[in-house]
Amino acid sequence: MPGKSLRRAPAVALAAFLAAGAIAGCDAAPKAGTAALVDGERITVRTLGDTVETWWGQLQSDPAAGQMWARSGNGAAQSGELGTAPAEPGEADMRGALNLLVSFRIADEAAERAGVTVSGGRTAEVVELLERRGAGAETITLASGLPRERTREFARFMAVQDALMRHFGADGAPQSPANMRATQRFQTLLVETATAMDVEINPRYGTFDPQRVAIGPVSNELSTPGTGSSEA
Repeated sequence: MPGKSLRRAPAVALAAFLAAGAIAGCDAAPKAGTAALVDGERITVRTLGDTVETWWGQLQSDPAAGQMWARSGNGAAQSGELGTAPAEPGEADMRGALNLLVSFRIADEAAERAGVTVSGGRTAEVVELLERRGAGAETITLASGLPRERTREFARFMAVQDALMRHFGADGAPQSPANMRATQRFQTLLVETATAMDVEINPRYGTFDPQRVAIGPVSNELSTPGTGSSEA
């Protein structure tokens, strides 16, 4: 596989792109105890809760990750001072983590559709690249909203994105015509893949915006008298 750079795409920003996307599905709520269903594979409420709880505890002990998290707009939106986190994770943190966990699966499916393969060796290379960025791979993973234990999954996710961009002709120059065309084709593939997959999100974690292929805030209807509980 040519090239060992991530084509100048910052680690957290690159992950945030798919973290904000690669979600689609229907309005039906998954069965109780399910945070998301992706082609029949469950992400349970317990898995999501444990993931966020572990991430939150680790974030408190990593000042560099906390500052990166705040600068990314996640922590900054919940605290008035850079690097000062709220007392506990919020709704946006749960939604962000779920978004990433679902996005991992959709990105893999998109790569398969495009005929792109990402080896374990390439994933290891990305981990090493993140290690050399100064903060380290685990800190960057924390800053993106997942615990250290998810670092390899996170690195594979980035490797898949990079491979797809190169597959579509990205040249590493952000404003170049080739890079812009690749980005458009990349985004189109994600939308098509997510739409084709059977993805359902528990409405307690948010609502869908199919045009943006993203999980939006929890609908006010879920807390309106007469509409029922937000619990699936």
